[in-house]
This record gives sequence, structure tokens and C-alpha cells, in this order.
Amino acid sequence: MNLTTSALGDTAPAPAPAPAPAPAPAPRRETARRITALDALRGFALCGILLVNINQITPMKEVDDTFHWYPIAKFLDLFVQERFFPIFSFLFGLSFAVFLDSAAQRSHHPRLLLVRRLIALGLLGAAHQLLQPGEALEPYAIIGLVILLPATWLPTWLVLTGGLLGTVASVTLVSGGIVSIPGLFLLGLAVARLGIAHTLDRRTGQLAAVLAVAAPAAAAAVWWQYTYPPVGPLATRIAAGAGLLGALAYATALLLLLRTPLGRPLSAVLEPLGRMALTNYLTATLAVTAATPLLGLRDSARWGTAMLLAAGILTAQAVFSHWWLRRFRYGPLEWCLRCVTWWTIVPITRPRAAAA
Repeated sequence: MNLTTSALGDTAPAPAPAPAPAPAPAPRRETARRITALDALRGFALCGILLVNINQITPMKEVDDTFHWYPIAKFLDLFVQERFFPIFSFLFGLSFAVFLDSAAQRSHHPRLLLVRRLIALGLLGAAHQLLQPGEALEPYAIIGLVILLPATWLPTWLVLTGGLLGTVASVTLVSGGIVSIPGLFLLGLAVARLGIAHTLDRRTGQLAAVLAVAAPAAAAAVWWQYTYPPVGPLATRIAAGAGLLGALAYATALLLLLRTPLGRPLSAVLEPLGRMALTNYLTATLAVTAATPLLGLRDSARWGTAMLLAAGILTAQAVFSHWWLRRFRYGPLEWCLRCVTWWTIVPITRPRAAAA
């Protein structure tokens, strides 16, 4: 494979080495086609994650004094919560595999590069925890080191089996969330090894078949979640199962929608967000933290204001990401992570003709 994919959105061939010597060979320049559909899918997941994360960054009231849900909070619980996190986690595992495959072509110790990348990601996550308790980067890094990296030595059939069993067990025996990460990571790793990511453009029929099954199943699960009393361990498992089915339906629907006339404008918005997912994920937290006291969100029921804030952040990030990527190869934090991974200063600027 000629494509490399970082943990959070860097799906591109690596650049040429800097003039200075480095412990490991640096990656090559951008010459191959990106997996743009996955960039768009990652950007789509980022949008949904922000809607959920606002309530983690600045806790808000979900029910009124009579214990009735506020409408927007209920909508998020039924249609957003646990629907986008599985997509992000699956893409992390897939990205891990693609990067390892590419790094093996230009380094004698590709797994050491991944260890360095995961440690850097974990340190970023530890700092991010101070602003957003329960954020994803730190557990991603830890689980990547403990489970995903050792799994790269296992045969694909065993990785796929472990991913399926782990994902199902996380929903049926526990309650999804962080517990679902190992299984989703392994599924992503297996899908990458099977070459599915690089043949998405030839799988329209398969995607349609998956959507035909996932959409009604997700709808039935949402109805069960809505009608079942929202307390107790079974309620959390129902919500986790509904979230996983919803994630599958959302992902396949978007991948199919990208093949329609709406695909081009959707891609123009979502792909830059996905390519700079790490930068956008962390800067969104900073933006929400800064805006919270100005808008009085903490411990309030101003859900409409919170959603307008999310829309404003995503709009600004989409515009900035598009502008930035016309001039530079990687997002700011994506570039820093790449430099740490290869332990050299990686070229970031584009040739003038490409940026024009």
C-alpha cells in the first residue's frame, strides 16, 4: 500500500525526508490517491462527537424539575449519543493498520514508530483530560499499546474474530462506551488487512445491503431505547446496542450518499474536517471551554444555544481546514504528531502550484 493513515485523520502518503539525518527513514512525498471517503466519514463522525462532547466539557441539565427530558437532550440521547464514537474508533483501528503497512516499507522497525505515535497521542490525551474528562485520546493510546499493537502479530482471521466477539460482548455484557474500543479497533484492523478500505468504490451493492439491514434494525433499537425505562443495566445495554446499529447505518448511508450528486458538496465540507481531525477535536474543546462562561451553558438548559455553538465551531473549522490544506500537507497537530513519529522535521508546505 502507498497510503498512510494517522490515528486521527491523516490518510496520506508520507513526505520526503528532511535534509538532516534521522534515526528512522522518513516517509515519501504525497503521490498516491487518498482514501477520500474515509476522510469524509471521519469528518462526519467528528461533527456528531462534538454535539455529545459539549455536555461533557460543560455539564448541562438533561431533565427538568419534573424529570422530563429537554427535547434537544432527548434527541441527542436517541440519535447522536454512542452513534459517532464507534465510527471514530473503528477508523482508528483501520488507520493503525494502513500506517503500519506503509511504515514497514520505509523503516526496519515500523512498530517502534507506532509506539512513539501512541505515546505522543496519550500525552496529548492526558492534557486534554483536564478540560474534557472522559475524552478519547488517552484511552485510545493505552488500548492501542496494550491490545491493537500486539494484535498486529496475529493472523487476520483471529483479529476479525476477536473484533466481532469483543464488540458484541461490549454491548451485550457491559454497556458499550470505552469498553467497546478494543473490539472496534480490532475490526478496523481486520477490515484494513482485507483490503476493503481501498476497494470501497467497488462495493456499492454491499454497502446498500448492509444499510438495508442496519437501518430497520437501528430504528427498532431506537424505539426500544425510547420506550424502555431509562434506568438499570439493561437500559444501558439497549442504548449501547442501539448506538452501535445506528453507527453502522449512519456510516453506510454516508458512504452511499457520497456517490450521489450530493457527494461533492458533502465531501468539500467533511473531508477537510476529517483530514485535520486531531486539530479540530482538540480546538473544539478549547472553543467550548472559552465560550461556556460567556453563554452561561454550565448547569443550564440552554440546549439551543449549545447546538448553535457547535454549528458555529464546525463551520469555522470546515472553512479553516479547507484554507489550511490548500497551503499545507497536514493539519498543525497532525504535522506535530508526524514529526514525533518519524523523529524528524517533516516538510509541511505544498508546492506553490498545488496551493494555488
